[in-house]
This record gives sequence, structure tokens and C-alpha cells, in this order.
Amino acid sequence: MSALEWFAHKPLGGGIFWIQERFYESGNRANIWLVRGSQQDVVIDAGLGLRSLPDYLREAGLLAPAEGAGPRPLLAVATHVHFDHSGGLQHFEEVAVHSAEAAALLQGDNYEAVTWLSDREVARPPRPGWSARQFRVPPVRPSRLLQEGDVISLGDRQLTVMHMPGHSRGSICLHDKDRKILFSGDVVYDGSMIDWLPYSRISDYVASCQRLMDLVDRGLVEKVLPGHFNIFGAERLYRLASNYISQAGVCHKISTCAMRSIASIALRVTNSRITSQ
Repeated sequence: MSALEWFAHKPLGGGIFWIQERFYESGNRANIWLVRGSQQDVVIDAGLGLRSLPDYLREAGLLAPAEGAGPRPLLAVATHVHFDHSGGLQHFEEVAVHSAEAAALLQGDNYEAVTWLSDREVARPPRPGWSARQFRVPPVRPSRLLQEGDVISLGDRQLTVMHMPGHSRGSICLHDKDRKILFSGDVVYDGSMIDWLPYSRISDYVASCQRLMDLVDRGLVEKVLPGHFNIFGAERLYRLASNYISQAGVCHKISTCAMRSIASIALRVTNSRITSQ
């Protein structure tokens, strides 16, 4: 299967494109965002990597340079290293990730990447003989380590890094302040927020949700482009963040602790099998 078959995209206007992996039919299917700038293009999250995303961008004409100009640099930014967002980083020359998860990416740590893929989630295999049992996030050396407050310049637009741990220890959002757009990764999306993975932490998540609410209170966000599911606005962002905080009590912490233990065991068993194959 070619990259053109595997991916599909939708232009949102303003130099932003929404890209998805057509045949990865799972709630874990991540949104991929291409943001075009005057001097640099940025891909936010990269999917599984079963086909080359840069090949798709080129073949679909999404990286076509301005007339008379050379191709703009292309940077892939991972909002975090979970497998559904980081598997495709292997196909990019320039990769950025928060420093808290740089070692996991460099080592190909599929435990921290929470690699968990089944054959039934992939409607059409990317190539003959492919099996989900073969899948793992390969080691990738990041070319840029991100920190809170860093600015990724695209020329005519700037994306500010907001370190928002909780879902994972290196989770980030990217904030386009001028356009009041938040690329939220898995920090928040219009669904159940996951805080029971090996490197999740409820207290961090609460603090991150408080920051999200503050962005809304200050009128700094009007549109959220999340890591999964559909785009939503400021009112929904505030409600999702405030609901998480209100539910993060003792009972939630106890049940989450139990779920984290089960998930950790399952991930260690699964990834030990992957490594031994």
C-alpha cells in the first residue's frame, strides 16, 4: 500500500491540514496536524509510521514550495511519545520532543510508548505479511529538545510550547497565541482523559487542567485541535478541564492506581514478547 492510500487529509484553512491514517480503525487513531509557515512547516504528531508521512505530504502536494523558492524545512513535533503519536517519527529528519521523554524516544522504549496494537485495529495491512505483533516504535534521535516556553518559529506564525504533564510526563500543548489555537495532543480531547498509564500522574494532570482553564479565562484560546477525535472550542475546553478536576478525588485515585498496575503488567508482558521476536 502506498502512502497516498494510507493517509487522507482535510484542509482547515489558514495553512492547517488535518491528516489521518485511513485504515487504522481505532479510538487510538491520532490526529496529525500539518501547519504550514512562510519559512518552516511543522507536523504535530506522526501516527503509527506504517507508511511514510513525509512521502504522503510530498506526493499529495502539501509541501509544495512557493514559486521560485526551495522547499521549506519540515519539523515533526511529538506532543508525547505514545506509540500512536510517535511511531511515524522515524521517517523525519528533524524531530522535536519534550526533554522529559527524549530518552524514551532515543532508546525505543515501547513500555513508555505504551505500544499496544492489534491486527483487528488495522483494516488493511500496509504490506503483505504484515502483523501487529511486529509493530514497535523504533529508536529515534530527537534533533531538538523542548522545554516550557520554547517557541517554534514557522516564520509568519509562532507556536509556544506548554509543558502539560499528567497523561504522560512529557506531554505538551502547542499554542498559536496570535490565532488563539491550541494543539492539545492528549492533554485534552473530547473524550475520557487517560491518567492510568505507567507515567501518568493525577496531581500533574490537575495542575495542567488548571492551566487550560486559565487560558480560557484569559481569552487566549478559541479553537482546540486535539490529539484524538474532533475539534472543539473554548467553552468545551473549560468544561473538560473542570470536569477532570472535580472528579480527581480519593475514589478516582484508588481506581486509577489499580488500573495503572494492570496496564503496567500487560505492557511489560506484551513488549517483552515484541522484543524477543
